[in-house]
Amino acid sequence: DTARWAAIRPHKKAIEPLCRMCAAKDLTTHMQVCDHIDPHKGDIEKFFAGPFQSLCPPCHDITKKHIETHGFSHAIGNDGFPTDPRHPFNA
Repeated sequence: DTARWAAIRPHKKAIEPLCRMCAAKDLTTHMQVCDHIDPHKGDIEKFFAGPFQSLCPPCHDITKKHIETHGFSHAIGNDGFPTDPRHPFNA
């Protein structure tokens, strides 16, 4: 809740107004979260420097959290198989 952070989100929204993860699935969802692509883990320089991506709340709170926790996406392709090469099924 600093002035510096308050300026980052609107800037990100102006240059990337749609959720990046939804766009990868050909969905149009407006961003609401300015997400740190790489976890900053309390490092103040990483926190403010980014890199950032635009996400919607479900992609940030569910999909991204799952990837960070488990190391792979649980997304399933049209063929019924996991799309992430890091998924244990694809190992």
